[in-house]
Amino acid sequence: MLTFEESREALTQIADALPDKIFEELNGGVLLLPDTITDEHDLLILGQYHVDPFGFGRYVTIHYGSMEQAYGHLSHEAFRQKLDDVLRHELLHHIESLADDRSLEIKDAMQVERYLRFRRKRPRN
Repeated sequence: MLTFEESREALTQIADALPDKIFEELNGGVLLLPDTITDEHDLLILGQYHVDPFGFGRYVTIHYGSMEQAYGHLSHEAFRQKLDDVLRHELLHHIESLADDRSLEIKDAMQVERYLRFRRKRPRN
């Protein structure tokens, strides 16, 4: 697994390798935060896309603590790939937001609902 600083460097490299067009109107950039956060179902939140018209504008946060908890067992390269996956996912939210499209947001909600149904059906030990 990568340290916080190594993850910050990896995210910079990943972002630098993407076309500049993807980052248009992402005026708050990509932020790596040290926190571990969960949603209302106690599921880890690895990254988020934000639209804040009164503050930072549009920006992405990646939550290192959540990534560490979910993928801390992975090798450096596998952890880096997860960072890449999460960043691309959040950037897709950005692109869809610019197009006034909520397809990925809806898909994410459906995926969480499927998981929660599975978790409720699963026998407890």
